[in-house]
Amino acid sequence: MPPPLHKLYADKSFKLNLVAKSFSKETYLYWYELMYLIRQFELTAEEKYKMEGKIRGFFHAYVGQEAIAAGCMTATKIEDPFVTAYRDHGLALAKGMNPDACMAELYGKATGCAKGKGGSMHFFGKDVFFFGGHGIVGAQIGTGAGLAFAEKYKGTDNVSLTFFGDGAARQGMLHEVFNIAMTWKLPVIFLCENNNYAMGTSIERTSNVVDIYKLADAYEMPADSVDGMSAEAVHEAVARAVKRAREGDGPTLLELKTYRYKGHSISDPQKYRTKEEVEEYKGRDPIQLVLKTIYASKFATEDQIQAINKRVDEAVAQSVKFAEESPWPNDDEVLKDVVAEPNYPFIVD
Repeated sequence: MPPPLHKLYADKSFKLNLVAKSFSKETYLYWYELMYLIRQFELTAEEKYKMEGKIRGFFHAYVGQEAIAAGCMTATKIEDPFVTAYRDHGLALAKGMNPDACMAELYGKATGCAKGKGGSMHFFGKDVFFFGGHGIVGAQIGTGAGLAFAEKYKGTDNVSLTFFGDGAARQGMLHEVFNIAMTWKLPVIFLCENNNYAMGTSIERTSNVVDIYKLADAYEMPADSVDGMSAEAVHEAVARAVKRAREGDGPTLLELKTYRYKGHSISDPQKYRTKEEVEEYKGRDPIQLVLKTIYASKFATEDQIQAINKRVDEAVAQSVKFAEESPWPNDDEVLKDVVAEPNYPFIVD
């Protein structure tokens, strides 16, 4: 298995040239390869789910939202913990989780990143500082603040990136956490991936406040609205918020306006939106936008891009092969990792 993409590009600078207001060739190639990896992983997994029945349970694809993962990665360091909800595959891959272990988890195999017990919604990679994958809507907002508290308590300069959707923005957890995060000046960035629909309900039907970043005003928290289809815009906004947090000035709320090309889950019939709306957003496909810049700036030839595509396609194909050849969990695994004490009283022979 090749090293994670961020390690392949580790000797390159991802910093924005403030004078030229431009990003490096290496940054754009990293963005493209990472976003293409996420896209191909998701599309392949969808095929295994819908056409072959190899993947079961819930499945929430990140297709269309890849620019967020890309921009966040180049604006942070690997030690910065990420936590998100159930649409977690893209961020997990971005943080450097092994595609083999991710695909095996989708298959429910013992070699999966959660031993086949978590499935699509519960990816976890402690070694790359990825703390889930959470199925309870909005619960990860509190977890993200907790991760930030831990970093502050330990005296590091690490910043917690806490992702949630526009639907989770209506949870009471958010307000409690915003209050304490500002009171304690926790090093956390709250990132609302606003893809327009909470499951199948538009923002306009859930709240009078449709600009989610304005929710921060009640807590005097810095906030901004960001083009979530642009890796450049995401990077710049996250970099500003990260700098502020590392300097001890506390949290920021970023509303990343994005769009999912697939349904809420793979089984979603998507009757709440028109095909024309989806096609309109596909005209701003983040992968194609980055590719357009690469070609316009002569950062890579078509042959070089095809070589990247081939490398990614092979890695995704290998992840499927790994998952299909991996064993199922043993029966004696069913109660392991459930409680901290291995001989907890309710476990009987």
